[in-house]
Amino acid sequence: MIRITELRLPLNHREDELRPAVLDKLGLQDTELLALHVFRRGYDARKKTAIVLSYTLDCELASPDAEAAVLARLVKDPHVKPSPDTRYKFVGHAPADFPAERRPVVVGFGPCGILAALVLAQMGLRPIVLERGKQVRERTKDTWGLWRESQLNPESNVQFGEGGAGTFSDGKLWSQISDPRHLTRKVLEEFVKAGAPEEILYVSKPHIGTFRLVSMVIKIRAEIEALGGEIRFQQKVTDLLVEPDAKGQRHVRGLVLESGEQIRADHVILALGHSARDTFTMLHGRGVYMEAKPFSMGYRIEHPQSIIDAARFGPNAGHPILGAADYKLVHHAKNGRSVYSFCMCPGGTVVAATSEPLRVVTNGMSQYSRNERNANAGIVVGLSPEDYRQDGKTDGSPVNPLDGMAFQRLWESRAYELGEGAYRAPGALVGDFIKRQRSSVLGRVEPSYKPGVTLTDLQQKGFGSLPEYALDAIREALPAFERQIKGFSMNDAVLTGVETRTSSPLRINRGREDYQSLNTRGLYPAGEGAGYAGGIMSAGVDGIEVAEAVAKSMLGIR
Repeated sequence: MIRITELRLPLNHREDELRPAVLDKLGLQDTELLALHVFRRGYDARKKTAIVLSYTLDCELASPDAEAAVLARLVKDPHVKPSPDTRYKFVGHAPADFPAERRPVVVGFGPCGILAALVLAQMGLRPIVLERGKQVRERTKDTWGLWRESQLNPESNVQFGEGGAGTFSDGKLWSQISDPRHLTRKVLEEFVKAGAPEEILYVSKPHIGTFRLVSMVIKIRAEIEALGGEIRFQQKVTDLLVEPDAKGQRHVRGLVLESGEQIRADHVILALGHSARDTFTMLHGRGVYMEAKPFSMGYRIEHPQSIIDAARFGPNAGHPILGAADYKLVHHAKNGRSVYSFCMCPGGTVVAATSEPLRVVTNGMSQYSRNERNANAGIVVGLSPEDYRQDGKTDGSPVNPLDGMAFQRLWESRAYELGEGAYRAPGALVGDFIKRQRSSVLGRVEPSYKPGVTLTDLQQKGFGSLPEYALDAIREALPAFERQIKGFSMNDAVLTGVETRTSSPLRINRGREDYQSLNTRGLYPAGEGAGYAGGIMSAGVDGIEVAEAVAKSMLGIR
């Protein structure tokens, strides 16, 4: 097939105008084009009054010779090339008599663990999955218990349980990772097979929302089990069994569960998620190599979605193809800090995302429809390990990998105090925040965070809701963002704190080729918690790649 990229048509073009545009581009007669497939559809909204759609299309001609002739004639056109092969190819399959002893174990059943377990099962390796939380429907009830009744279950919440943190999110299914093997296509196709709308295969920024994610996760779990996999819920890993060989090389030999049960395994995928703090501490204590890494902290900001739509789409706001508008913003503050928008959720809500008692954490979530009144996004500031090191050293020595967790906990506890308990979050109007004053009365933006928002001064002298350098940088960034999105620094917009779980504060280092821990053979750090992904798609792709590495090791494939 032939692939055309960046074929541009007006936003309101008729459906029957696409084929003639392709024929004109390729210089063909109608009878010469057998089939046309939309691979990707995006939009260019830089000129709000003349938004255009941009297509990537795969075109099937009568014969390979006909396709070759077109490609030869248009060899200098950068937007006409052979279609790449995006089909997924397994690295191998276990024979029917493959020994059942020491099956691979996947710890965690979020996006990374799900895709890792699915691919292992599809290759006949029958993985055992250990998930510390509950099945997704039970987990949803517990999560609503926090949102509606201020009752936290530390093992069943936004962070822990089937589906991982991505379940309670906007369900964004795009990523900026390099993907030469088209593994994102594999993820999307599995999601469609599990019930996601087929449009996620071609729209430029696909999303599915929380409710659809729930049913999809259940179907994928059923497929893993049908292929011989085993998924065990409420199975918290509390220890790692490690043995040295004759040369002193460390090898993982199994895991210990909270119940005391031991599971023997020579291949363990750690798909923990970024909030498994107790497990990180255990791994560090067991000598698994890890290092501190940068992450970000800040607030959630809420505006009326109509303001974002108008700023981004102008007179085309509300167009069904465009949907609810999103944004991506960056500002480099005078104090050297970078401030940027994170995990923008159009037409969504701000949610309570803590996993530890007496702490407040915020995140964003949308349903597939994205039809809630407010838009929300994280407005966060980048931190380096030197910002959060706990020993006070200035000699450039390595920062303790666990220091980032301590720093997160400090500000999450402070947010609980400022929210005045019951997991209420501290909040302020943007206008008051810029003026460095306390908020006392809401304007036209009603904050969506549940259990509720306590208006306060987020910048209290001595011990505010974030470090001073972060407060200064955000205060400077908000008016700067106004220049890109009119209304962004409106007085009535609401800041809700704090957002601390943007990414893992540490990295469990692994080899580039074999994906194994640098100092513990058989241990495969993966996904967000290990510091190798950020979001559903990148976590899913990482899960596939790590599963492939495990399969190669188990099947003796080089």
